[in-house]
Amino acid sequence: MIDLYYWGTPNGRKISIALEEMKLPYQIIPINIGENDQFQADFLKISPNNKIPAIVDQDGPQGQAISVFESGAILQYLGRKTGQFYPQDELQRVQVEQWLMWQMGGLGPMLGQNHHFNRFAPVQIDYAQQRYINESKRLYKVLEQQLIGQDYVCGAYSIADMAIFPWLLSYAWQSIDLADYPNVAAYIARIQARPAVQRALAIEL
Repeated sequence: MIDLYYWGTPNGRKISIALEEMKLPYQIIPINIGENDQFQADFLKISPNNKIPAIVDQDGPQGQAISVFESGAILQYLGRKTGQFYPQDELQRVQVEQWLMWQMGGLGPMLGQNHHFNRFAPVQIDYAQQRYINESKRLYKVLEQQLIGQDYVCGAYSIADMAIFPWLLSYAWQSIDLADYPNVAAYIARIQARPAVQRALAIEL
């Protein structure tokens, strides 16, 4: 059994999607970030950076429980554990890892800042808003180009897609017009139609 410390953010949804796709048994432990649950001492022991998601795999290596924090690391761990959606071939694995890191280091942080300055900041700062809208558009263009002639970012569906997809669901918040990115629009629809993804997105707390 895997304990998933979760809230319904893009990063949280990455892991619920992976667990559903990999058919791993799990239970959700809600961490209400609106109530600052992530700063509780017990959660800090599992996630030293006070961020969701995190997991505790009760059946980890050598049958020992293991905790993992950071969504990218969790996806890699689950991919290795199950042998699914994370290629064994080194050339293919490098491709998946590149796009996973692109999401972790670029797409997620930049879209997150876009959300903050355009939706939640108490003071409207035009410079910040335009900076992150423009960077979001640049990243969507990168993804649009990568998807030319293929259904998923690395050809076959992988943990990289599980990382990227949840961040795209809030495209309207990001001032993105999907008509400008037809490959991305088709990609979102393609992933959203997967039964495991639908189950993960249906989780309500």
